[in-house]
Amino acid sequence: MNQPTISVAMSVYNNAPYLASAIESILAQSFADFEFLIVNDGSSDGSAEIIDFHAAKDRRIRPIHQPNRGLVASLNLMLEQARAPLIARMDGDDIALPTRFERQLSFVRANPDHDVVGTWTRDIDGTGAARAHASRDQPTSHEAATAQLETGNPLCHPSVMMRRDTVLGVGGYHAAYRHCEDYDLWLRLSERTRLASIPERLMLYRHSDSQVSSRHILAQTTGAAIAWLAHVERANGRPDPTEQLAELPPLDRLDDLFGRPGVGAAVRAKVAASILHSPLALRNEGYELLLDHVRHGGARAGLWRAAGRLVKFGEPGRALRLAAALATR
Repeated sequence: MNQPTISVAMSVYNNAPYLASAIESILAQSFADFEFLIVNDGSSDGSAEIIDFHAAKDRRIRPIHQPNRGLVASLNLMLEQARAPLIARMDGDDIALPTRFERQLSFVRANPDHDVVGTWTRDIDGTGAARAHASRDQPTSHEAATAQLETGNPLCHPSVMMRRDTVLGVGGYHAAYRHCEDYDLWLRLSERTRLASIPERLMLYRHSDSQVSSRHILAQTTGAAIAWLAHVERANGRPDPTEQLAELPPLDRLDDLFGRPGVGAAVRAKVAASILHSPLALRNEGYELLLDHVRHGGARAGLWRAAGRLVKFGEPGRALRLAAALATR
């Protein structure tokens, strides 16, 4: 069997409403020399049948059905199973435009020092309609991408094409960074190679309430803050204390993990600032984090406004508790 040029890696968990469109958008690519790995990660909504239906019609599809193990495990499995030197990520609810692989492959061949290349995207909602706000433009140079890493994610994960050997060389996806595994990977890859995005909208990126960024915002922002600190450790020639962890420890154990005081407080402050406008976070675990931030003497910038937002969110009791904590400092 000939080695394909690209291995497409898609992990699926209960994506049935959008899955057929996502699969068909890959099969319709103008560049056709690829294998299509689809891991069905324990779906219970008919996704398995959709995958098998398409696999029966196109031999490029390699379905893998498994009990639910989570996205990180599924991504690492596809890295192991891939036969091509290039990995193209894809999610089961997005749509790739027909020239995506062709344009990314052209960029990679013209820029051999770039082992990671994403694309700009056009944002759509659950119905497939364009979102009202402007679609985000990811950085188009390595310098701009690495600068953005300090404050946020510079790449759209399902739009990325990357060299398999380079990703394996940095250890693949790390289990501890569940819900922000891509951001942690970009940090580690930025230490080895160059990354950027093509300034063309080659993906339709779907936003919905079921997304990881919506459902797990606190875990995502906390993990990202710790991933940045681990990156700083590596940049300063120190070991990454999170490298072998299966999961991240609570904030009150971060000082011991990193071997110095103030790490937990710094992560808490960064997360507190990032969730002040999130109704979901403030109605859930993020609220207790804000209280802990105040009780530990953290900066109060924006917290009185957060108390006001809690009233608007229908949480007057929480608003009063936060205001009382702020007033007693």
